[in-house]
Amino acid sequence: MDAARLQPRHLGRPHIKVPGAPAEAASAAAALVVGLQQRHRQTLPGQQGRRRQAGDAGPHHHHVRHRVVLGHGRMLAGSNGHRLPPPMTAAAALAPWLAERLGLSLRDLQPVAGGCIHRAWRLRLETQGQGRGPAPSYLFAKTNRPEALPLLEAEADGLAALAAAAEGSGLVVPQPLALGLVGGEAVLVLPWLDLGLGRGADPARTWAAVGAGLARLHRRSLVAPLGPGDRLGSYGWCRDNAIGTAPQANGWMANWSHFFGERRLAPQLETLARSGRSLAGAAALLERLDALLAGHQPDDCLVHGDLWSGNLDALAGSCQPGLDGSPLAVGAIFDPATYRGDREVDLAMARLFGGVPQAFFDGYEREWPLSPGHEKRVSLYNLYHLLNHANLFPGGGYHRRAQATVTALGYGP
Repeated sequence: MDAARLQPRHLGRPHIKVPGAPAEAASAAAALVVGLQQRHRQTLPGQQGRRRQAGDAGPHHHHVRHRVVLGHGRMLAGSNGHRLPPPMTAAAALAPWLAERLGLSLRDLQPVAGGCIHRAWRLRLETQGQGRGPAPSYLFAKTNRPEALPLLEAEADGLAALAAAAEGSGLVVPQPLALGLVGGEAVLVLPWLDLGLGRGADPARTWAAVGAGLARLHRRSLVAPLGPGDRLGSYGWCRDNAIGTAPQANGWMANWSHFFGERRLAPQLETLARSGRSLAGAAALLERLDALLAGHQPDDCLVHGDLWSGNLDALAGSCQPGLDGSPLAVGAIFDPATYRGDREVDLAMARLFGGVPQAFFDGYEREWPLSPGHEKRVSLYNLYHLLNHANLFPGGGYHRRAQATVTALGYGP
C-alpha cells in the first residue's frame, strides 16, 4: 500500500490496499526493525512505570506497556531514535491532515507513555465534526520515522481484518481511521479506548465474556474472506508483517505443520544459529513436526498472533470503537501480528507470560471448545515466542527456556 490512506468514506470498515507480494511489504520493515532492535530498551524522556493492576503482565515481555488510565496509550509506543517534538509542533502538522481526512478539528494532543517501537499520542478533538455529526472526544495516534510506514501499514492491515471478524463478537478491535505521512512522520490514527474493568464490574464475568468474544471472532473469521488477498482454506496471510520488532514471514501454505515449521520456527532458529546459539535438538524437532502435531489440521482461523496480556483488556464502561457508533462491548484486542492459523496459538500465547485471568479461558471454552490434545500443543506453539524473545534479548534467559521446551518435547540433549 502506498502512503495510503484510508479515505473518510471507509471509516466504518476501512479498506486497506494490499501490496502485490508479501516479501515486498516486509522488505522495508525488515530493514527498519534492525535499527529498532538496537534501540529497543531506550526510554522516552519523562516516561514512568505503569501502575500494575490485576491482569497486567510482568515486565519480562518485550512489549512492556505503561498503563495510561485514560485509554490505550499503552499500545506500542516508545523511542524511535529522536526526541519527541513539542506537542503543539506535532499538532500544527496533524490538525489540517485530520481535518482533510476525517473532518475533525484537533484541539491539542498529549504524548502518552508506552512500549518501545512507536511514539503515541492522545488527540483531543472538538466535539463537533465538520458537518459530519458528533465527533469523538479523543483519538489515539502512533507516529514514527517515515521508514516505519510499512510497520504501521501491516498493523493497520491486521487490525482491519480482525475488526471485520469481530463484528457482533463482543470484542472491539480499533479500526484504522487514517494512515499516511504527515509532516515527515508516519502516522496511524485509531479510536481511543478506555481500558480496564469499570467501576463495579464483576472481574470473572467480564473476563469470561472477553474470552467468549475471542471465540466468536475466531469462528466468524471462517465465514468469508476478510479483505483483499485473504484466502480461506489456507494458512498464512496476504502480506508479511512483524512480531514485535522481528519480521514475520507469511505467504500461503496448505499444510499447518509445514507452515508453522517453515514460517514460524525455522526463521527464529536460523537467527539463533547465526548468532552462535543453536538449540540442541531443534533440527530434529523441525524434521518431526508432523509427528508432534499428529496430523493436526486445524481450522484456518484469523488469529491475533501476539495475544499476551498487554494486547487485550476489558473495556471500562461503554465504548465507541468507530466514528459511526457501535454497540457496547466488553473487551478489546490490539497490536496484532495477524495471520490465518490454529486458534490455539492465541490461547497458548495468553498463558505464556501470565496476567490473563482463568475466567478468560473458561469463557472461551464454553463458547467454542478447543480440539482434543490442545494441552499438548501449548508448549510447541509458545516455543515460537520464546525463540523470538531469545533473539531480541540474548541475555534475558529466554534461550534457556526455549532449550528446556525443546528438551521437554523430546528432542533436547
